[in-house]
Amino acid sequence: MHCKPILLILLTQIKYMSQPILGNEVNKIAIEDADDYFSEQCIFKNRTDAAKRLADKLKLLIERHPSEFIILAIPRGGVVTGDVIASSIGAKLDIVVSRKIGAPYNSEVAIGAVMHDGSFFPNEDIIYMSNISQEYIDEQISIQKKEIERRLNKFRGSKQYHLQGKNIILVDDGIATGATMFAAIRWLGKQKLKSLIVAVPVAPKDTFDNLKKEVKVNKAVVLHSPRVFSAVGAFYEDFSQVSDEEVIEIMNKYKYKQEL
Repeated sequence: MHCKPILLILLTQIKYMSQPILGNEVNKIAIEDADDYFSEQCIFKNRTDAAKRLADKLKLLIERHPSEFIILAIPRGGVVTGDVIASSIGAKLDIVVSRKIGAPYNSEVAIGAVMHDGSFFPNEDIIYMSNISQEYIDEQISIQKKEIERRLNKFRGSKQYHLQGKNIILVDDGIATGATMFAAIRWLGKQKLKSLIVAVPVAPKDTFDNLKKEVKVNKAVVLHSPRVFSAVGAFYEDFSQVSDEEVIEIMNKYKYKQEL
């Protein structure tokens, strides 16, 4: 597969690293674009390539304490990313599932996202402008919650989490609108974590800027943050769909028992 010309972003060095991640001070790190130009090549060969590069950046942050971190991946593609990172730095892998709720007139327009416990994180502007009823929202929350529970039981065998006092690295294979990622971040913000790093290979510039504003995020690592953004898959040479079976195979490596 060959990519069409896309916007390629050159990386700068980490802007500053004054405090260790395990310190009390909230210390943002942003790996940002230095320049942009058009290229006929994709930035990443595949999810494994992207994850290896992301792991290299993360090692700079947590090299003294890798075993104290849990890699929390968003299925399905993010589980491939998370597996490579967890294996590379010697951390445990787990998953968290959030589901986008689409607008009634266009399912691709996110009006918010829901977590496994029913927590709903709305896009209030779109809901207000589109005059979307609470009845529709409640119905969609119920539908998506069932799908989340199915995935959690199938992939990890439980929907219970014990994250208080933990150091978490939340990962995915990329962010587009960010609805599911921001829902996961805000849910994690209620779990009394010790620290939270968010790490993805690619996200649009405006989404990355919003990510850095999240008060519960101690550090944000994004390898490429283009101003012009079409889809996450445009930055990969191979962005094949990840199957449930692939996710289960990965989770089995970390001793998870699926519910039959």
